[in-house]
Amino acid sequence: MSDSSFPVVSSAGLTVVTTPDEIDITNAGLLREALLAAAAGGQAVVVVDMTGTEFCDSTGLNVLVRALRQAEQAGTELLLVLRASALHRILAVSGVGELFRTYGSLAEAVDAARAGRPAAPS
Repeated sequence: MSDSSFPVVSSAGLTVVTTPDEIDITNAGLLREALLAAAAGGQAVVVVDMTGTEFCDSTGLNVLVRALRQAEQAGTELLLVLRASALHRILAVSGVGELFRTYGSLAEAVDAARAGRPAAPS
């Protein structure tokens, strides 16, 4: 079960993990647990809703990249929803941004996942 700071909700073929305003070494383990719980649900798509997240350190990025690799091996899609320009910049500077399918809103990610469409370039 995930911690309440990383709620996990599943319905209609996908799971949404919502992240808090900051992800760093103090809570990256909780993110990992939430993503593992999401993957264990057997849904085809896991959406990480980071619209409320302003900062993610290297520990959090590592958790996201590992989750992406595990999802790919399991045949699951892992999508990120990003709103904060600072978070876009962190992903770009770290070089991991292009690994992920990203969306500007949860509704866009859900619609694309259900339609099987790839993300537009961010």
